[in-house]
Amino acid sequence: MRFGVFLPSFVVAGQEAEHAEQIRRFARRAEELGFDSLWITDHIITAHRFYRVSWLDSLMTLAHVAAVTERVQLGTSILILPVRQPAVLAKEIATLHYLSGDRYIYGIGAGWFGPEFKACGVDKSERGGRTDEVLEATQALFAGPDVEYHGKYYDLDGVTVEPHLASPPPVWAAGGSQLPHERSPEKPRMHPNVLRRIAEADGWIARPTCPPELIASDLELIREARAERGETKPFTVAHENFTWIEERGSKDDITAIQQQRFGAIVSDERPWEYIDAVYMPGTVDEIKAKVQARIDAGAEYLMLHTLNADLEQLELIAEHIVEPFKNAGRAQEALS
Repeated sequence: MRFGVFLPSFVVAGQEAEHAEQIRRFARRAEELGFDSLWITDHIITAHRFYRVSWLDSLMTLAHVAAVTERVQLGTSILILPVRQPAVLAKEIATLHYLSGDRYIYGIGAGWFGPEFKACGVDKSERGGRTDEVLEATQALFAGPDVEYHGKYYDLDGVTVEPHLASPPPVWAAGGSQLPHERSPEKPRMHPNVLRRIAEADGWIARPTCPPELIASDLELIREARAERGETKPFTVAHENFTWIEERGSKDDITAIQQQRFGAIVSDERPWEYIDAVYMPGTVDEIKAKVQARIDAGAEYLMLHTLNADLEQLELIAEHIVEPFKNAGRAQEALS
C-alpha cells in the first residue's frame, strides 16, 4: 500500500494570515512522516453545494509546495479538464513537472459542478468530449514541437509548448460508481466513456463516495476493458477519502467530534448517515477496518483528507493508518 494526503488548501475564514505557512509546514511534515504523495482538490469557483469552504488554485499550490519538498509526488484529484484551454494547461503542467523533478501525477476528470462550467464559458453537456480533447492535446504538447491537433472544441496548428518532457506525468483518471443519493449531481454508475478513459490511463481514482463493494465491481469492469484493449502497462488503483482520528473517548463522544469536523468542510447536502456510509469516520479500529475493506476491494493507493491543517491529525493518520498498513504490506511481501 501507498498513501497520500491532501494539502489543506481550503480557505477558512479567520485563518488567512497563517494559511500559507500552514500549507508549507504541512507539506514538509507529510514528507518527513513518509507519505508518498501530496494531493489537492480543484475548484475554480466556490462550490458551496457540497463544501463550506473555497479552495486555492490547484497547480499553483502544488508548485508552491514543490519548492519546499524533495521526494513526495504531487497530484491533482482531480484536475477539471473541460474548463481549461489545452495549450495554457500544458504549459502549466510541464513547468510544474519540470521544476519539481518529474513528481506530478496528472489526476484528471470531467467535473460535476454546473456553475463552474458556465463561469468558464463551457456547456456542461460538452464536458466528456472536452475532457478527452484536453487530455489528448496536452499529452501531445508534452511530447514534442509543432503539434497538430484538430478536434471538435480545440485546434492546434503547429503549436510548440516547452519544456518538452522526456518522462511525462502519469495519467490517473477519476470516475465510476458511487453510493446512490437523491442529492448527488452524478448518476451512481460507471458511464461507458468514463470506463474507456480509465482503461486507457495509467491509473484510476475511485470516488470518495464509492464504497468498497462498488470499488470491487467497478474494478472488475476496468480490468475487463483493459483486457479488451490489450493494455499491459502498469496500472494503479487509487481511492480518495476523508477521515478524522480521535484516539480517546466513547463512541458517542468520537462521533460528536467527527460530526463537527466533517461539518466544517462538508455541507448539509451530505447528511451524517451518508457521510458515515461512504467516508471514514469512527473509532481507530473502525477506521482501520474501513481501510482494510478498501484494500480488500482492490485499492492499492489511498489518498486521505485530514479536514484541517493541524500537524497533529497528520501525525495520527501516519501512526494509525500509514505505518500499520505499510508494514503489513512489507511483511506479506517478505513471506512471499
